[in-house]
Amino acid sequence: MIENLNSDWQFVLNQEFEKDYFIKLSTQIENCYFVKKDSSYLPAYNEIFNAFNFCSLNKLKVVIIGQDPYPNKSHVHGLCFSVKPDVKPFPKSLNNIFKEIKSDLNIDLPENGNLQRWAKQGVFLLNTILTIEEGKTNSHKNMGWETFTDEVIKVVSKEKENVVFLLWGSQAHKKESLVDLEKHLVLKSVHPSPLSAYRGFTGCKHFSKTNMYLVENNLPHIEW
Repeated sequence: MIENLNSDWQFVLNQEFEKDYFIKLSTQIENCYFVKKDSSYLPAYNEIFNAFNFCSLNKLKVVIIGQDPYPNKSHVHGLCFSVKPDVKPFPKSLNNIFKEIKSDLNIDLPENGNLQRWAKQGVFLLNTILTIEEGKTNSHKNMGWETFTDEVIKVVSKEKENVVFLLWGSQAHKKESLVDLEKHLVLKSVHPSPLSAYRGFTGCKHFSKTNMYLVENNLPHIEW
């Protein structure tokens, strides 16, 4: 499975791949994708690590944490909140993210919801669970992905300085304990879902606050 992960991430996570839980996880995932014939699994096997491959550790400046991939094959491609270029209308949470950017920075809603453009600028779009069974939210919960992605967050915190962590929703808030708050900025709000966005995501100004922090630390801002 890790053959699809770029070399700089492989290097810093090398010890993790040798742990029992990850060996078991890899076996389960490969069984899902290559042995079972009764279900579909998402994203495509070669897209599981897209968040890593579009945002090298060296370039990383911002972390956005999602839960698990979209359960819809036409949407998912390995980056949290992001969808494939031809998806319309945008998923509601993503649409609320774009509305907040419009309100915060006066940037019009984009033509498509593919966030590769963010990832290539150093925005790490990490789901805490990297795979899913089509149509079944949380179907790969407790397989081992959470242990792996927690370690990834710890590695980012340890290896980098002045990273902005955007934690939206109660599940993402739990990851704050993995971050060195002396070195990094954590911004928290409710989730951008329509069920909660009105309780604090709308008006949070996380995008301008992120750019302000990056510039203050002599880092390029993000073109949201």
